Amino acid sequence: MSQGIHLSLTRRLAAVAAAIGLGLAAVLVTAVPASAHDELLVSDPADGASVEALPEEITLTFSAFPLDEPGATIVEVTDATGTDLTSGDPIVDGTQVTQALEGAATGVVSVLWKVVSSDGHPIDGEFTFTVAGGDPTPSATAPAEPSDTAEPTADDSTAPTDEVTATPAPAADGDESSPALVWTIAVVVLAALVAAVTYLIVSRSRRDRRERDLAQGRANAATGGDQRPDQD
Repeated sequence: MSQGIHLSLTRRLAAVAAAIGLGLAAVLVTAVPASAHDELLVSDPADGASVEALPEEITLTFSAFPLDEPGATIVEVTDATGTDLTSGDPIVDGTQVTQALEGAATGVVSVLWKVVSSDGHPIDGEFTFTVAGGDPTPSATAPAEPSDTAEPTADDSTAPTDEVTATPAPAADGDESSPALVWTIAVVVLAALVAAVTYLIVSRSRRDRRERDLAQGRANAATGGDQRPDQD
């Protein structure tokens, strides 16, 4: 009987251990992918930046290594009229993607990018920067005489470009889960499962002890009670 009880308890513990493994796997599988995808950390030019002329290239820096496979990385750069400004294919070097540019542009330049994350998940995003050069020249008319009440013309206004600050491009994915949060959830689930297993083991042990005591009592009753040495 003791062997049967031990075998039953072993099977219960194996089942509980399997449940713990499945529970942790479910937590990690559902939570980790939310924070595993790569993201765009910074771009040069930065999102919202203002430059004097179209740069020779733009650089995108990611949080991990995008896959360097033909056709996996796409960068589209166009001016305000939709003219393509790219020259050749983008180059992946570690965590950086570089796209050469050509031509001239004035005004807002749009950048659309798409890469395959290191975990195989495609991510994409877009940002803009402004080329401030190439302002039209003043018309050939008699120069206006300066006056105290004269208001500055559009050609004299350069303040808006001075107030633009370069900020990192936003992450392509909306997932902002932190790995620390993922492991916190996993630890909480593990602690709850361990507590449940401990309770089950202690309860089962007490129940087995009572069953053994009852069985021993019945056995003693059947044989006429405990045998004690004769007393003089």
